[in-house]
Amino acid sequence: MVEITLSIPEDLQAFPERQTIKNGFGSTDDYLCALLNVERAKERIEGMLIEGLESGKPIEANDDWWDRKRDTLIK
Repeated sequence: MVEITLSIPEDLQAFPERQTIKNGFGSTDDYLCALLNVERAKERIEGMLIEGLESGKPIEANDDWWDRKRDTLIK
């Protein structure tokens, strides 16, 4: 693991400490790593959404489309 130094304003210091306890993290480091992982996941999802939007002709995913899709996946 890599160690970094983080400077934050005094008025923010108590917040991550409270969130660590409130959310059951073992340490503030664990809480901050979890926040970074959430942001990384958001970035990955956004990339997949953009890739999907740019992948070709759009289709209408209505109830009928989902029913047909479900049928082909179940078979």
